[in-house]
Amino acid sequence: PDGREIAYLQGGPPKYAWHVADHLAVISVDSNEKRILTEDLDRQIYSPAWSLDGESIYLTIADDRTRPIAAVPTGGGEIIRLYPTRSQSGVASSFVVGANGIATLTSFAQQPTEVYRASDGVALTNHNADFVEAFDWASVGTHDATSADGTRVGSMLLKPPGYRDGEAYPTIAYVHGGPFGQDAFEFDYMSQALAAQGYLVVNTNYRGSSGRGRDFSSAYFGDWGNLEIQDIHAVMDKLVADGLSDPDRLGIGGWSYGGINTNFAIASDTRFSAAVSGASAANYIMGYGTDQYIWQYENELGKPWETPENYFRISYPFLKADRIKTPTLFMVGELDWNVPLIHSEQMYQALRSLNVPTQLVVYPGEHHGLSKPSYIQDRLERMIDWYAKYIDSDPDQVSRNN
Repeated sequence: PDGREIAYLQGGPPKYAWHVADHLAVISVDSNEKRILTEDLDRQIYSPAWSLDGESIYLTIADDRTRPIAAVPTGGGEIIRLYPTRSQSGVASSFVVGANGIATLTSFAQQPTEVYRASDGVALTNHNADFVEAFDWASVGTHDATSADGTRVGSMLLKPPGYRDGEAYPTIAYVHGGPFGQDAFEFDYMSQALAAQGYLVVNTNYRGSSGRGRDFSSAYFGDWGNLEIQDIHAVMDKLVADGLSDPDRLGIGGWSYGGINTNFAIASDTRFSAAVSGASAANYIMGYGTDQYIWQYENELGKPWETPENYFRISYPFLKADRIKTPTLFMVGELDWNVPLIHSEQMYQALRSLNVPTQLVVYPGEHHGLSKPSYIQDRLERMIDWYAKYIDSDPDQVSRNN
């Protein structure tokens, strides 16, 4: 605040780009002397902001299904978690430092985003009160499983309203995108809407996700569609083994890397009765030069003419599409330059040629994230209908109808 120092986020080795967490650093304007303040913190951090007296820097930390505001002393010392506290388990999406303290936009598992005072957690707004009181919400908790190589995999687990112990439920694995993100204790309208249909909904923080440190988030470097799918399958295996999920009524879906993981999962085995693949990729030879990830392709996979085997290996959802038996709905924005439409078109055509039930929905004028409210509603309704048709219906009847 006195203009003598600048706080900034310093990235790790360029090779690992998004895979590793930034560090918080401070540099002197006069001497260029630099200090790293989070050397021992192995977590993703965001949005640094000075305290008014310059004694601390506030930021948010992605920490295993939570995202609190924390204070980092500029003179060194312990990083202090401020809000939400560990007992509250929420996600602070942003914050502002003012003369009277910190105001934050924060969400909780059954509470959409409101403005809170970070010092004591008092809600300063209550815009969503009528909405919250109008429905019975799914309960939200955590679910941990062990992957094939012994790695702990954490998930969020939503149990539908009226949930009964001892009953095996139809279950949807709704997978987050990124992959550099995490499902956490925040309000998730998509998962809540699916749970409201009577499904158990699980959100798996597979390897590549944030919140668990460098080794966890970088484990899938150059090896896409392997460890992520082991983790998702391990979670489903445990839900079935624990008697929570009906193995004959499983679904999967997601958007962006969640859709990519959906393609990987249905090409890996046939456990899922229905899938919804949104804004996804499948044929990475075709993706090279047509999307925004050219640096990541070359950095992690090499150039296609030098290492074609890497591209063929991760393109197995398309190149080995004959493994897929899961009825799959593909959805994408017409103008998506992040993960272009052509991937969904190719996967749709492959399943059509293989006589696997499929549909392709293209949203006119939309990019990677849908923005038109009627399209957002349409997407959700189509997902619900697709899952109902192939998870909840009699399989023989579905076969006759197609």
